[in-house]
Amino acid sequence: MALDFAAGCIGGAAGVLVGHPFDTVKVRLQVQNVDRPLYRGTYHCFQSIIRQESMTGLYKGIGSPMMGLTFINAIVFGVQGNAMRKLGRDTPLNQFLAGASAGTIQCVICCPMELAKTRMQLQGTGEKKSKRKLYKNSLDCLVRIYKKEGIRGINRGMVTTLMRETPGFGVYFLAWDTWTRYLGCEPEDPYMILKLLFAGGMSGIASWISTYPVDVIKSRLQADGVGGVNQYSGIMDCVRQSLKKEGWRVFTRGLTSTLLRAFPVNATTFATVTLFLMYMREGQECSIEDSKQQPVPLQQPVPLQPQTQPTSM
Repeated sequence: MALDFAAGCIGGAAGVLVGHPFDTVKVRLQVQNVDRPLYRGTYHCFQSIIRQESMTGLYKGIGSPMMGLTFINAIVFGVQGNAMRKLGRDTPLNQFLAGASAGTIQCVICCPMELAKTRMQLQGTGEKKSKRKLYKNSLDCLVRIYKKEGIRGINRGMVTTLMRETPGFGVYFLAWDTWTRYLGCEPEDPYMILKLLFAGGMSGIASWISTYPVDVIKSRLQADGVGGVNQYSGIMDCVRQSLKKEGWRVFTRGLTSTLLRAFPVNATTFATVTLFLMYMREGQECSIEDSKQQPVPLQQPVPLQPQTQPTSM
């Protein structure tokens, strides 16, 4: 368990550093006012943020996902590993169920973390140096929200987070298992690292495509009230208003940025976790039958899988 915890933290941190700029662009595109849009698309958003807010603008709110990494990875790794052991067999269905259970439980940390990240990413939009900062950092953001709105405030968007994370992590783990088996990611393969990178990247893309419309609604609900006025009374009201004003395309707003982020982030995270576990367990032995019961094979001729996968999508 301790080794999985360490691997998840290292892999997750690497993924956040690689992918946070794309996440900032995604959030800006998802929540911008359709009547007065600031950005024409993904590239224009990147360009505008760098020009108006400098490179640091792309990393606004990074403290929140970094701060939550330890807790999220501990939860996901522990739940997924235990779920696979309880289920007994390493099958595609069990991979999905184990991933879904891990995704559900980690929402306790994920939802407040993403709320702070979203609020921080929207702070000082279009300003190189914010004249007035409402929040000093991610922790200050959560403290202020708690003082104003209580527990309910810091858990804003919890239902949509559950709707995204539960099936999303199921698809995530299932895709990783499928791709590594298909590509034959064996320790002796000279192209193993490239295969791990590709499998990880494609797993991230599959997961995001399967749940992206829910993520748009989640971002809008968590951003609601930033300007002092609440637009939405709930999930269905947000869906109705968004569809009425912007049509069905609203549910693909920011998707390009998300997919551009998903591949390198998950490629980096999966490869880092897998290689870390391989290195730390080098010299140990694990039979093929044992590896089927616990999806953390050490040296095996069947497709390589770490016991658990990273949480960053």
